[in-house]
Amino acid sequence: MTDAAELRRRTQELLAAYPPGDTDRLDFLGARFDAGLAWVHYPEGLGGLGAPRRLQAVVDAELAAAGAPDNDPRRIGIGLGMAAPTILGFGTEEQKRRFLRPLWVGEEVWCQLFSEPGAGSDLAALGTRAVRTDGEDGDWVVNGQKVWTSSAHLARWAILIARTDPDVPKHRGITYFICDMTDPGVEVRPLRQITGEAEFNEVFLTDVRIPDAHRLGDVGDGWRVAQTTLMNERVSIGGMRIPREGGMIGPVSKTWRERPELRTHDTHQRLLRLWVESEVARLSGERLRQQLAQGQPGHEGSGMKLGFARLNQEISGLEVELLGEEGLLYEDWTMRRPELVDFTGRDAGYRYLRSKGNSIEGGTSEVLLNIVAERVLGLPSEPRTDKDVAWKDLAR
Repeated sequence: MTDAAELRRRTQELLAAYPPGDTDRLDFLGARFDAGLAWVHYPEGLGGLGAPRRLQAVVDAELAAAGAPDNDPRRIGIGLGMAAPTILGFGTEEQKRRFLRPLWVGEEVWCQLFSEPGAGSDLAALGTRAVRTDGEDGDWVVNGQKVWTSSAHLARWAILIARTDPDVPKHRGITYFICDMTDPGVEVRPLRQITGEAEFNEVFLTDVRIPDAHRLGDVGDGWRVAQTTLMNERVSIGGMRIPREGGMIGPVSKTWRERPELRTHDTHQRLLRLWVESEVARLSGERLRQQLAQGQPGHEGSGMKLGFARLNQEISGLEVELLGEEGLLYEDWTMRRPELVDFTGRDAGYRYLRSKGNSIEGGTSEVLLNIVAERVLGLPSEPRTDKDVAWKDLAR
């Protein structure tokens, strides 16, 4: 299935059988998945047709022209961008068929249980424990705490990494699981941010039972599985498709055009520089997506995510400065637990405060600089004295 004309034909058949104006949204999305038009590069029976990834644009254009509903990708971004490619790469056939369809349709929201209070930048130092019961075929009992968990208050499932062997070095004793967020041992507590909202959460796991059938990959091989998740996470954050003047550069450019009384020579020069850098980042994202269409994401996503964080913070700072006293205003400090982050739909104060988290979430900028230096540029690795030390013997 590599022919664009055939994909157009199949898309038109879907639209004829399920007219968007007369079909329930979830029913339409489910039919789209079953027709292999959800993500065409996935295998047949799993929402795809085994077609080249680049042909997804053909399907999307046909559906958009017909006014077909989408699956609200911002709301289910963790599932689409992180859980799905990991399940596809490491899941059993049963896991793929159980989880991918409701994930893509949006019936089940996912979250990510990776970071911990003592294991953020050094994620491999995580201490959440998973202990097996009743021998090799038993369930796993998980105890620990996770933090900075976006959408945990909405999630039905979570991708989770936990330590299953404390007697080996930290990278080798980790196993990857799918965790049921409705388990009575899962407690989600809001973390109120500088914006006033609680978009993030901390999650406490107390004797949470996970069947071995919900393990992804081999026991002790969770770090390798997690690398697939993390690479896809950085691509999904830094390589989002946006139009020219989309994203953070849009509102400040609009203000510049509509409010000439606010302009100064200095802000003009800074805006020009940031506009050009934003366009370079946008085009780099397009190139990254073309590379993805030919294979798997590489470490380019780390560089894109680095640029995304820096640009957002510089642009939002310029916007607040350009607005002067108006930039000090903030629309609403109400404590809310939002379903998604809306940078462009809020005021300048929100953008300024929320962008501070961009250099932390999805991998801190400091860690990503190391990744780019070592894995992209081939520079020598930092000395690591704990590389061959058993996790239980690490200094804490």
